[in-house]
Amino acid sequence: MIYSVVVSSSIDVVRDEMDERTKAIGFGVLKQYNFKEILKEKGYPIKRDITVFEICNPVAAHEALNAHPELSIYLPCRISLYEKDGDIILSTISIEEMIGNFTVDDNFKSHMNEVFDKLKGLMKSWE
Repeated sequence: MIYSVVVSSSIDVVRDEMDERTKAIGFGVLKQYNFKEILKEKGYPIKRDITVFEICNPVAAHEALNAHPELSIYLPCRISLYEKDGDIILSTISIEEMIGNFTVDDNFKSHMNEVFDKLKGLMKSWE
């Protein structure tokens, strides 16, 4: 249920470019969480640099929430950026598998798969 890609860019480059690249595909970054900093401030430091971006495509969110309000538990879309075993990784929830858990018509499924293709393209743009 997790879709991940290994990227060749550094964490700092991806973090710095995420806003611009999401806008280029019709999304926007709503919020970003740097868990290394957040947890350090709370007294629970972690070794890995992990940032989660909440991103939104208003058109897709409008369609999804009007048709299936229960999908709200998955929104906004999240992309996680982290280092693991020397690799820089971007991960997100697979929209294909997510909507497979609901009864949806073919048009809705097709549109959500197009949205997911954009997310995958975004993530691969740092390969």
